[in-house]
Order: sequence, then C-alpha cells, then structure tokens
Amino acid sequence: MDFKIDVDESKCLYCGGCAGVCPVDAMLLDEVRIVINEACIGCKLCIKFCPVGALSMEGEND
Repeated sequence: MDFKIDVDESKCLYCGGCAGVCPVDAMLLDEVRIVINEACIGCKLCIKFCPVGALSMEGEND
C-alpha cells in the first residue's frame, strides 16, 4: 500500500459507518478502535461517509 487511512480517535464516534460502506471489508470495528487491514484499496469511501471527518489518507499518489 502506498497510502494509509488514519483515524482521529478523538473525533471518531465508532458509529460503524466507515466499515459499512467499505467495498472490500477492510475496516473492522472493535470495542475501542477501528482496525484497517491490508485489504484496503484506497477508494476513500470511508472518508467520504464519515459524519465527523475522523478519517484521512496519508501518502496518496494523485
């Protein structure tokens, strides 16, 4: 991966919206954090659907 999805845990509501829209099931919600696995394809749907802007992408190659 040439990118990384970052979660600002101070903003995150743990609502599960990001995991719900992930087309490859790369986001998992556990009791205390969001886990993003290597299946992530960098589509940014999770970022777009986060209601509080808790997600961002580092290292994207535009």
